[in-house]
Amino acid sequence: MVLLNAANVINMHGTFRENVFLCIYVLNTVVMCMKYYWSFSIISLFLLTGGFQLYEIAPPSGVFDDCRQLVIVTSPRAGSVRATLSKYEKRGKSWKKVGPSIPVNLGRKGLAWGRGLHSAKPGVQKKEGDQKSPAGLFRFGTAFGYAPASEVSFKLPYVPITESQICVEDSESAYYNQIVDAALTDKDWDARESMMRQDEQYKWGIFVKHNLPAEPEGGSCIFFHIWRKEGSGTLGCTAMTEENLLELMHWLDPDKKPMLVQMTKQDYEGYRKKFRLP
Repeated sequence: MVLLNAANVINMHGTFRENVFLCIYVLNTVVMCMKYYWSFSIISLFLLTGGFQLYEIAPPSGVFDDCRQLVIVTSPRAGSVRATLSKYEKRGKSWKKVGPSIPVNLGRKGLAWGRGLHSAKPGVQKKEGDQKSPAGLFRFGTAFGYAPASEVSFKLPYVPITESQICVEDSESAYYNQIVDAALTDKDWDARESMMRQDEQYKWGIFVKHNLPAEPEGGSCIFFHIWRKEGSGTLGCTAMTEENLLELMHWLDPDKKPMLVQMTKQDYEGYRKKFRLP
């Protein structure tokens, strides 16, 4: 329609020179209109398909580059207590499964996105006392247990637990989300958990590096430990049989930069495809 009206104007009015200038003006106008049209179309397409995201599910670039051991825990739904743990080791450029998958228990209220190596993710976020296990990507910290250090042979650094050791759950404390010896530390906390439990669920365990450095109310004292029984939810940890936990603790090697990938099966599928995980 713009070209038709311009042709009528050119035929009816002006000198040849004026008509030439008018043609150039009209053509420039049409080109600009087309540019805006395609820009708007592309932006609309991205918005409709979710191409623009405020949050990125991917971890920082290269986070898997030096990782040669993976512990993958997946649950069928965000609210599930029951989950499955699988171990993988990288040989060359391929991931190879190590041993059979095993059942584990998550928090009583399932999973919520924690604070780890992954980028921020929309959805339910882990909070202190929510009885949810953290979802995301995490490194493993220190192993611990009731046995003396002389009696264990883990590759992970190991701390023998004593009766005075606690994990601080008070987010206002300078020791929030840390295991400390209460007999040797000036108390500045109200909420804490004793590491020497009568039910021996912490007879063996691994500290998961979640919420470090500690963000207030971000969740604390997340471990791998012995379960009470299959299907019994935790307060936010990941629990399994003593036999399976010990096998995992002996297998983990800090030199291989082991990582925990813990999330729903649906969320894991996105990471698996993007980063060629097993």
